[in-house]
Amino acid sequence: MTGVWHNRPLQQDRGFAGDDSGAVLVEFAIVISLFFFLFFTLLDFGRLSGNNVMAQTAAQVAARIAIVRPPACAGVPELHARGTVAPGTTPPRYGTSCKAGASVCAAAAEVTCVGAAANPTANEIWNRIRVFLPTDATIAALEFTYTYDSNLGFLGGPYTPVVTVELNLPNFQFISPLGQLAAAAGASSPGTLGNPITYSNFSISLPAEDLASGENG
Repeated sequence: MTGVWHNRPLQQDRGFAGDDSGAVLVEFAIVISLFFFLFFTLLDFGRLSGNNVMAQTAAQVAARIAIVRPPACAGVPELHARGTVAPGTTPPRYGTSCKAGASVCAAAAEVTCVGAAANPTANEIWNRIRVFLPTDATIAALEFTYTYDSNLGFLGGPYTPVVTVELNLPNFQFISPLGQLAAAAGASSPGTLGNPITYSNFSISLPAEDLASGENG
């Protein structure tokens, strides 16, 4: 009987030594953290990639509309004005191509502005492309630039600059705490993982369309 009483504590000690349920729980916590980290990483970077593709499409649509609409900026000329004429020379007649000579058409200054709801062209463009963009983007994300190009247009005809439409979107916001998940999964220095990311530049340039023809533009 005495031997039985002495062996029971020894058996209990062996039971405690063989109990690995706590280690399994720790391993499970690390594995599940790693799983969620990978899942949310794929989810967030998938959103980022999708937003980039949609924004590029939106910029293309915006540029196509801008080149056939009145300027979205104030101060853009309506017509190609005559360039400098040297004394004693015959000025080129209206309808002459601007590329026929360096001084046929006057070089207009570059004009840049951001989108404003009060401008019909900017408002039309924004209403067409807003469905492609993140919900926190506003019409001010649109930036228009009108640049003179001597290869475009005719003297006295409609001003036909190169039109550039640029989209400046707010920073991309992650929906998941990737930094905390990476740390829980065992990463020693998650760094800035999960911080907002700046979008790439979405800019499209196209020549304005001039459907006029003839001697008078």
